[in-house]
Amino acid sequence: MPDQLRLRLLGLSLFLTVASLANAQSIEFTKEQFKDNRDGLKNAQRELKAGDEAYLADPVRYTLASPHYLAAQELNPDNAELNVKIGDCYLHSGTKALALSYLQHAQTLAPANDPRTHYLLARALHLNAKWAAAIKEYQASTPMGGSKAAAGELTVTAEDLARRIRECRNGQELQKHPARVFVDNAGPEVNSAYSDYGPLVAADEATMLFTSRRPNGPNAPKDPAGDSYFEDIYQSTLLGKKWSPATNLGAPVNSKGHDATVGLAPDGQRLLVYADESGGDLQESNLRGAAWEKPQRLSNRINSKYHESSASYSPDGRYLYFVSDKPEGGRGGHDIYKVELAGNKPAENLGSTINTPYGEEGVFMMPDGKTMYFSSEGHNSMGGYDIFKSVVENGKWSEPENLGWPINTPDDDVFFVTSASGRHGYYSSDRPGGLGSKDIYRITFLGPEKPPMLSEENQLLASRLAPITQTALAPPVILATAKVTILKGTVTDALTKQPLEAIIDLIDNTSSQSIATFHSNATSGKYLVSLPSGTNYGIVVRQDGYLFHSENFDLPADATYAEVVKDIPLKKLEVGVVIVLSNIFFDTGKATLRPESTAELERLQKLLTEQPTIKLEIAGHTDNVGKPAANQDLSQRRAQAVVAYLTQHGIASDRLTAAGYGDTRPVSANTTKLGRQLNRRTEFKVTGK
Repeated sequence: MPDQLRLRLLGLSLFLTVASLANAQSIEFTKEQFKDNRDGLKNAQRELKAGDEAYLADPVRYTLASPHYLAAQELNPDNAELNVKIGDCYLHSGTKALALSYLQHAQTLAPANDPRTHYLLARALHLNAKWAAAIKEYQASTPMGGSKAAAGELTVTAEDLARRIRECRNGQELQKHPARVFVDNAGPEVNSAYSDYGPLVAADEATMLFTSRRPNGPNAPKDPAGDSYFEDIYQSTLLGKKWSPATNLGAPVNSKGHDATVGLAPDGQRLLVYADESGGDLQESNLRGAAWEKPQRLSNRINSKYHESSASYSPDGRYLYFVSDKPEGGRGGHDIYKVELAGNKPAENLGSTINTPYGEEGVFMMPDGKTMYFSSEGHNSMGGYDIFKSVVENGKWSEPENLGWPINTPDDDVFFVTSASGRHGYYSSDRPGGLGSKDIYRITFLGPEKPPMLSEENQLLASRLAPITQTALAPPVILATAKVTILKGTVTDALTKQPLEAIIDLIDNTSSQSIATFHSNATSGKYLVSLPSGTNYGIVVRQDGYLFHSENFDLPADATYAEVVKDIPLKKLEVGVVIVLSNIFFDTGKATLRPESTAELERLQKLLTEQPTIKLEIAGHTDNVGKPAANQDLSQRRAQAVVAYLTQHGIASDRLTAAGYGDTRPVSANTTKLGRQLNRRTEFKVTGK
């Protein structure tokens, strides 16, 4: 036993002994107190000795000490010193709130002005959201420890005490205006009797990956540096309204050491993993078919010799937001950084609006590309890490907003993620009624409360004695959701119906620039793409040996969440095959190509260049609005405009023909707006190889 730790224990024992003599309430573990139970005394002393060995170790082994102290406490529940130790152990456990009853009992048994006891009791009150009582105990405590503190000894500065009091006052204010949410345990299919945390969900909420410290087998080893099992990554899928029983992801993602969830790409095809290497590094694994590949370490622009703990992809996959405690460029503790994955530019600290002198953690960027959630010990936290929200506009982050009570608690609330819609959030928390130490919870955001309606009774002339009243109903509250569209489906061979691994290019039609590139799954052919509102998107699906397939989504800035399922059959180059050019645009009633058509026209030009023998018919089509002759003429002129572009860019005119079909070949009914939009199209047909 280190001498300084022995002194710490003796100091606590002497103080509580004096207090107990003064109050004659605390019962000691002595022969005089156990005259009729000598065997019980021996058992209690044996448990106390075993508990003290763990409690006075360096570092302190709270989890190992706790069961021994609790066993001794069953034999003598009224020893003040023992109750303080049990309370201290619980304050360093996954069930911190349980510390309160023991520390309150210790104070009843031995009231005193010991700053350490006041501080421990204040922490327990704080963690149980007893704000006013906690403030009183913090004020009764004083700074302790300092630079000469013994190893494992409690160190509390004046700033620590002031900060805790601020947190309690923040909690008082936030609890007055609770967020309108449901907070539900994810259930026994996901959570275990051990710690489960770090949930990641695909954008469509169909898959969850998370970290668990449950044993991965009957002979699973424990972490020698702690008292629990090694971290492993588990997976569950949403079946209706319930999650499937979680399964271990297995090798090569999970190793013999710690492997933890960090971030998941919106399409669910790339996984960021934390590995306990070089101080804590971030790695990336790709999903190839149904199997995850061995994680690869990210570059030195992200990883350092310090601790990189969490990260999140931007929805286009170009940037990574990550957390590091590297001192260079940091503001204190862990900070959030942003780095462009391609190129050589160094990572950029997000600045003082986001990062504080305290710790930031658990960064998550929503699929809208603007909204960031993260946890912080600073800002107006009510204790530990609270979850905050900030939105970036024109490169400037908004003031972080605390998600409030009951989402945030006085303890750590971290690793928060949402579905693409923003309707549901997932995170881990220590709450009463949980299944284990840490559990994963789902938050359902209910939106603003329905406003009360003033009485608006209309007296109808039915009867003077019993007038009929008609109560006006308040308008429904619209729940704000993320401004993003999820496009998903399956890419297949049009003839064989077999799934294909295809490349999916996302194009900004306004600038004709490529935004991002994704892949459909190699085994299932499934794909998922997040489309933030405010852009005219061209989506191109391509694979060697097939003609490209294009889709268009022109999403205004105010477009709210939508989920679109679009299965894509790719066609091979054969005579007679027809391909719709979804990103060719004309003004209404005109045949002048709009600039947004450039990227699609360039793709068509590239196809003709790479296949120098094929011949195409360019066909124009309209809906049935207007006179047939006018529609015929307009469709012909539009087809000729496409042919003219191609010939002006080096394609021989004898390989191209223009045909206008007007409204004679509809692909959908002209009775709806969507149907008419589908009928207004430009196509090409392979007429020769």
